[in-house]
Amino acid sequence: MIPIHVIDAFTDEAGKGNRAGVVLEADGLDEKTMQAAAAFAGFSETAFVMRGHSPDYDVHVRYFTPTKEVPICGHATIATHFLRSANLNLPPGRLLAKTGAGILPVDIEGEGKDRRIVMTQGKPEFGPVLQGAQKAALLSALKLSEDQVHESLPIEIVSTGHGKVIIPIRSQEVLDSLQPDMDALLKIGDELKCPGYFVFCIEEDEDAPLRTYGRMFAPGIGIHEDPVTGNANGPAGAYLAHHGVLDFKDTTHYPGYQGIAMGKPGVVDVRLKRLPGGGLQVQVAGQAVESGLLSFEEHLP
Repeated sequence: MIPIHVIDAFTDEAGKGNRAGVVLEADGLDEKTMQAAAAFAGFSETAFVMRGHSPDYDVHVRYFTPTKEVPICGHATIATHFLRSANLNLPPGRLLAKTGAGILPVDIEGEGKDRRIVMTQGKPEFGPVLQGAQKAALLSALKLSEDQVHESLPIEIVSTGHGKVIIPIRSQEVLDSLQPDMDALLKIGDELKCPGYFVFCIEEDEDAPLRTYGRMFAPGIGIHEDPVTGNANGPAGAYLAHHGVLDFKDTTHYPGYQGIAMGKPGVVDVRLKRLPGGGLQVQVAGQAVESGLLSFEEHLP
């Protein structure tokens, strides 16, 4: 029997935010069993935690959707290290986690109810800007008109480990009313080799340079809509810095709200830092709460 911890990430309230499964002590489980357990759990991602077998990292984590393995997952990373740090009573500090996107730093901030997990994402990579027929097909699939899209920002593929199509639009009202054609998004994702779409709008914020509201659709990995997505908000932050929407010298951060239209609101603390030589460090941070426990029988017929 394999225990699967049920963790809600990017929230401190059970049943909100983005739910992930976490299997601790997953050493010895093969890929087929991990995939079966993730399908049984049914969450957008389930993480499997194994011991570090190298001095280069402290822990090894693999991530599975109900249908396939993915290299990295923001909310499941927050969930994994929240659970692991709470169970092991780890003090605030940094550890290194091996993932499909490389060896990435994870920071633990605070303790108890104030515990927050900070995930450092991969180097931002900016892919092609969608234009012409590709852009028209995507807007049709999202049921968006040209005048609902942000007039001065491009639709662009951005990755900090797991690429997303970044789609800036003009209003939260339009965002919350979206009902995309999932079959069309699936086809476009296959053509772009990028299965996730992050649609978001930008608003003013009293305590930060701005705030965003977003929705993330990923039918190509078996997820029609993901409630709160670290690996979409992170690339969106890199995108906003890259295109000059966020104008800062050293560091900045802002809240990325998501899940409102699904009734599972959560918030990602998006953190950006200028690096020597012109690079950009992207981090996402958040809280989490344990909501339950599932048991998976390894040899179900």
